Amino acid sequence: MNWGRFSELLEFSRKLEQLGKASPIHRAYKLPVGLLDPAKPPYDALDWVKRPFAERARMVCEAWAIQGYGAPVAIYVVYALKIALFVGGWLGGCAIAGLAPSNIAAWWLTPLAFQKAIAWSMLFEGVGLGCGSGPLTGRYLPPIGGLLYWLRPGTTKLAMFPRAPIVGGIRRTWIDVALYLGVLAILGYLVVGPALDRGWFALAVGAFAALAICDRTMLLVFRGEHYATTLLCMAITPDWIAGAMAVQLALWLWAGISKLNHHFPAVVCVMISNSPFVRFAALRRMVYRSYPDDLRPSRIAVAMAHAGTALELGVPIVLVVTHGSHTGLVVGLVMAFGLHAFITSCVPMGVPLEWNVMVVYGALALFWAHPAIGLADLAPPLAIVLPVLLVIVPLAGNRWPDQISFLLAMRYYAGNWAYGVWLFRGDSYRKLAALKTSAPWIYDQLAHFYEPGVAVGLVGKVMGFRMMHLHGRALPVLVPRAIDGPLSDYEYLDGEMVAGLVLGWNFGDGHLHREPLLDAVQTQCKFLPGELRCVFVESQPLGGDSLAYRIVDAASGERERGELLVADLRARQPWSHV
Repeated sequence: MNWGRFSELLEFSRKLEQLGKASPIHRAYKLPVGLLDPAKPPYDALDWVKRPFAERARMVCEAWAIQGYGAPVAIYVVYALKIALFVGGWLGGCAIAGLAPSNIAAWWLTPLAFQKAIAWSMLFEGVGLGCGSGPLTGRYLPPIGGLLYWLRPGTTKLAMFPRAPIVGGIRRTWIDVALYLGVLAILGYLVVGPALDRGWFALAVGAFAALAICDRTMLLVFRGEHYATTLLCMAITPDWIAGAMAVQLALWLWAGISKLNHHFPAVVCVMISNSPFVRFAALRRMVYRSYPDDLRPSRIAVAMAHAGTALELGVPIVLVVTHGSHTGLVVGLVMAFGLHAFITSCVPMGVPLEWNVMVVYGALALFWAHPAIGLADLAPPLAIVLPVLLVIVPLAGNRWPDQISFLLAMRYYAGNWAYGVWLFRGDSYRKLAALKTSAPWIYDQLAHFYEPGVAVGLVGKVMGFRMMHLHGRALPVLVPRAIDGPLSDYEYLDGEMVAGLVLGWNFGDGHLHREPLLDAVQTQCKFLPGELRCVFVESQPLGGDSLAYRIVDAASGERERGELLVADLRARQPWSHV
């Protein structure tokens, strides 16, 4: 931790105390002091940050097990209002198109309403309001990146072909901005247009593909594996219902398959500890073997993980196997509602809340509204295209996860993700000022809300979140190898927060903040050898038994690479290095 920076923050803290500990935000909006206050960790955060890594790791993991992230209650109200905005925006678009809300019972499950829901969901994500927004993804001020970032030439991007003329490069151009605006405009028309011609869907898919080539982050932002693929079905044939069903079935199926490993029980622990509805410490302790000494998943957590995996796999299997049976349809949909209700109630980090709402609506608008249609009704063009997008790509992404994003592989919230940690020595993080970023440095954002101890405690919980997952148990082994000296000499920042600052978006994909982003940052910021070290850890391949890792210096390149056996990680505590 940079102690020069801390002296500035401490001075800020003293000023807050003179004002009755009310931050500028509290005072400007006349909010009660406690309304935006997170749960206080059971240690002094300013003392915690001085301790050796092993001590810090154990303390923050014990705190996470009981407190979770500790977000203020008011934050959950904001996310609830955002869901209301999501639903209200769809209703507004339908109303403009002539579907009167007063007669919603007659049209809410029609194909036109579903088309508008898909377009609106894609637009909502594209402007930055969906997944990866708000404090639960490390965004405080502003709470979104999105269009606040992607409308600005000169911001950093990750082109699919960085060296190609026009579409390449590491900085956004006016061409990128124009393509982005074009995609938003087309999607906007699809939301409010009275009658939707297939040509508009084709135009939307084509513009989106061009945008994704210029910046592959956009392929994930707009949820290409779900929304764009569904729009592609609508563009290819007027008989698109079966194709949309196939997309939705694939989401459930691959999400279930991706959890057939030892990672998911730890995810259950993390979610339960962070759930706003499970606030009793005794209940949270039950998902661990023996709190606080053994924070590996208990038998209860393992059983919950197996049940969740069976449920996620069971939904598509029941809907396909019992096709034509009303009872089977009801059972499958009830299972789907239960699955997504549990996920949403836990308010997982990354907050894919609107996506869960859309999946439940899609289950009704597709399977309940069209019980006679099934996969056998796939039109010939879709029968050729969809197996590639829904079978081959996800299978490859599970087998070779270093090559394909976990979103395209549909490995949703399985706990088996690539991730990274960025370690800035001293105040070298200030060199990020050379970039056009979507937000200030994380502590500068939090200074508008909290005194330094609270800010450090809140950001420190992100370390706990990472290490409580099975893959995070690699960090006690790798972080000491990556740095020269004690961790207190470095600013430790999860790669998710780096991606949020530098790319304008983050949602659990470690591929966004590995070497290509590091190279783009180094080109613009010129870190000296030793000033910025990164630890990159890959996912466990389907059928594999290990996690690949790399330790990289921004200036001098790769320092070390290797693999860690998952069996060894399972035997360790989150903070253990042996």
